[in-house]
Amino acid sequence: MIVSTTSVANASWPARLLRARFAVTLLVACLTFLLAWRARGQDKKPSTPLPPTSAEVVELRIGDEIEPIMADYVVGGIEEANRRHASLILITMDTPGGLSTSMEDIIQHILDSAVPVVVYVSPAGARGASAGFFILLSADVAAMAPGTHTGAASPLLAIGGFPLEVDDTLRKKILNDATAFLRSYSAKRGRNVMLAESAVTDGKAWTETEALSGNLVDLIAKSPEDLLTQLDGRAIKRFDGSSLQLSLHKPVRVPMPMSFRQQFLSRIVQPDAFFLLLIGGVLGLYIEFTHPGMIAPGVFGGIALVLALFAMHILPVTPAGIVLILLALGMFILEAKYTSHGVLALGGILAMLLGALLLVRSPLTHAGVSLGIAASVTVPFAVITILLMRLVLKSRSWKPATGREQLTGTSGEVTVPLVQAPDAEMFQGMVRLHGELWRAVAREAIPAGAEVRVARVDGLTLHVVWSDKHVTASQQ
Repeated sequence: MIVSTTSVANASWPARLLRARFAVTLLVACLTFLLAWRARGQDKKPSTPLPPTSAEVVELRIGDEIEPIMADYVVGGIEEANRRHASLILITMDTPGGLSTSMEDIIQHILDSAVPVVVYVSPAGARGASAGFFILLSADVAAMAPGTHTGAASPLLAIGGFPLEVDDTLRKKILNDATAFLRSYSAKRGRNVMLAESAVTDGKAWTETEALSGNLVDLIAKSPEDLLTQLDGRAIKRFDGSSLQLSLHKPVRVPMPMSFRQQFLSRIVQPDAFFLLLIGGVLGLYIEFTHPGMIAPGVFGGIALVLALFAMHILPVTPAGIVLILLALGMFILEAKYTSHGVLALGGILAMLLGALLLVRSPLTHAGVSLGIAASVTVPFAVITILLMRLVLKSRSWKPATGREQLTGTSGEVTVPLVQAPDAEMFQGMVRLHGELWRAVAREAIPAGAEVRVARVDGLTLHVVWSDKHVTASQQ
């Protein structure tokens, strides 16, 4: 038998697959190393030597919801300022609130800080609401810019992003715990405790002038420069009862932005990014399952899903949104398998749009997946899913292109007539097929030059029958 060159070419396929896997693994490792190296470089900021007469003011900013990444950033900034023996920590704040656990972590480090901490609600139009109100009152100096407000600190108990209705007993326990926590440090800071408690029990809020007259904050400043000018020479009382006079002559302001790692993680916990990671992860794994051996979609899809799970741990994710997205995926697959004239596809698009809009809901803010992101992702996802599933279903009807299976049903020419040996039941001969000579057997005699069709392959022997052309000619 003549060996086919096709089988030789196919023998190198495992080697090419192995090289492709190695290349993808090496690429992922390099990207991971570069991200870690850049994060390390930004996390370790060198201390800049200051003139002996200069006062160093470390500046932090809370500009979004208070969650674990934000708490990690603020706590790290406070610790760094203490290591540098800075003169002051200035936290500029504009937040709608956030998680109580993250808030408590920030407050604990503010109270323990050896460096005085100033919390400044700024710029105009900013707010220090809910958890931000608690943080504002914990500072050594609480300040607000004109046109800002604070308060509205009633705690909310939520599951899946939606506030729960609780009975009076549980509600009183939650309120009493929150007000006791507020009293534990606001009284030592010299704040108006009774007025502060009304922000928790009654949800009250105040403008900067109302907060100043109510002894909730210490001063109003038009800008950070104005704030530092007013603080220079001001005597403050620390949480431990000691007194300290601030000396901020010629202050050197040292902004401390988020590190690359913190910026990266904070982007992930944004609702739009979480939705994109979730859809990208599902699509990557779907492509890998429907087209095994591509490797890259599975690798990046798995990474995207892990990041999405990290964001899901922080964000108030609605279970109904996840269910609707999975339902949409099922409809897209069914659309490829059954003829619904587009009904299943339209239903899947609608389900995914609704799932995206319901995916993230927070009782504190308007946080959620934007309509533009939801619409721009849903339609391409539907098209790709339906197309891939149709290719998979179509491939099931294809005959194998390599191996013995491809020979079944093909036609060949008899080169040595199939005749019956004295001690054999079958008629034996030789057949030329695809340029190769094969041993062939049949249940009847077939002369040389006749065209035959392969019925099945048994090892290196072909079981052949007369071709369809011969049968048709005989019938005529």
